Amino acid sequence: MSTKAELYDVIRKPIITEKATTASENNAVVFEVAIDSNKPQIKEAVEALFGVKVKAVNTTITKGKVKRFRGQLGTRKDVKKAYVTLVEGNTIDVSTGL
Repeated sequence: MSTKAELYDVIRKPIITEKATTASENNAVVFEVAIDSNKPQIKEAVEALFGVKVKAVNTTITKGKVKRFRGQLGTRKDVKKAYVTLVEGNTIDVSTGL
């Protein structure tokens, strides 16, 4: 993984919610990532794009809900989130990051 486009394919966008802001108090940042990416890929992408040192990466997969639209059943997409914990002294400002 060397080109910047490939790194942005791994990390889609930052997630800014109440839970994500509480995680930032513990030096963690939350990103939506590609569903097929793994922890070493996520760590490498964050370190290369933002120039920080990553301490740990935790991931969760949220299954898409089944919803109705005009009487038809549909399914929202599955989402994979990465909780990236940074080494002390490193920060990422997600409001201007991506």
